[in-house]
Amino acid sequence: MNEEDQSFEGCGGEGPLRCIFLCEFHPIAGPKITCQVPNSYISKDMFDAVSVYIIPKAAQLQRSIITVTLHDSKILGFPIRIDNKKYARNAFHFNLCFVCDAWTRSVPYETVVKKLSDYLVNIERSSGALRITMELESHFLSEAGGQIEAGKSHLPVMFKQVIQDLNVHKMCTLTEGTTTTHLKLTRLVQDPEPVLDHQVPVFLEDQGSFQAEQWDLTTNQVLPYIDGFNHVSRIAAEADVDINLVKACVQNLVWVLATLVSLRQPPVLRDIFRVYSGMTYGTSVRDLCVRLNPHPLRINERKLVQFGMLEGLIRRVYKYPVYLSELDTNEEEEVDTGEEGSVTSIQRQFTGLSSMDEICCSLGVSNQHLENQVEGDPSVLVIWK
Repeated sequence: MNEEDQSFEGCGGEGPLRCIFLCEFHPIAGPKITCQVPNSYISKDMFDAVSVYIIPKAAQLQRSIITVTLHDSKILGFPIRIDNKKYARNAFHFNLCFVCDAWTRSVPYETVVKKLSDYLVNIERSSGALRITMELESHFLSEAGGQIEAGKSHLPVMFKQVIQDLNVHKMCTLTEGTTTTHLKLTRLVQDPEPVLDHQVPVFLEDQGSFQAEQWDLTTNQVLPYIDGFNHVSRIAAEADVDINLVKACVQNLVWVLATLVSLRQPPVLRDIFRVYSGMTYGTSVRDLCVRLNPHPLRINERKLVQFGMLEGLIRRVYKYPVYLSELDTNEEEEVDTGEEGSVTSIQRQFTGLSSMDEICCSLGVSNQHLENQVEGDPSVLVIWK
């Protein structure tokens, strides 16, 4: 699939900034484009078709992000009104707009267009406060008394710099006199998947680098129990925290999870490769450890499996028990599980839709106990997938 096939409206892809223009409501000419880079990217006909949306009259739409899609372009603006008696009609309406392709996800540009608009407002208010109304040539944005300020000649240079820096470096620094602003595009990341009871959180960075003041009280209470081996249910039990709160903490930590700490005495790469090569379909880690004995080789099999999973070198095969009721329809033998429930209650969980990890967390039994229960029940079939 080529790039053109992937770029369609609504695809949510990241696209370059194509144009920046400043439009205003002229007291005589009405809505018009004052400055545009590159020139004539937005034609007069196109602007006239959407000017009522870009420079709205409704007060509720002032200082609100407005997005208009027209043909192959998406216009993102932040309309602003400055009230002052020095302006015609006692107000100055303008909108700084970014233009990108219609298929581009414009959300990363929202904070930038808002911040740049506020930057222009500060310059306009600063120049107006420092000079009397007659010295209109020093004003940066506004036009009054039929005189056009020389300050507008700075806008094309500024807009060109913003377009180039944001497209290349994803950030830009602007300085005008004593006023400086920093613009930066933030990359949007998809929300993490919901956290399940049987899942095991693993830090991708040294846990010691996290400072207590960075987190809320609940997260600080949960962090000591995240060791890369405890599943969410066990973390909730040991930390004495509601499991829903633990899931919320783990989901938040997904943004900052980090790699495993290196072993002080690294093993030989040949031995690591041999262990990974032995992880064939149907081979358990227990059988592999019995055969290869990784400890004398300075290999921690648990962390080796973690690393392989995180880096995509291996994948885990889950067990899904299925209860074949037709083989045991009249038998309801009850065996003590050491917890609440009986064999029949456990068998109800064997639908083939839940893995053994999920069933262990749901029933509160150990994996070894469930393994023994499944192996000793001829009416239960295990699917590996």
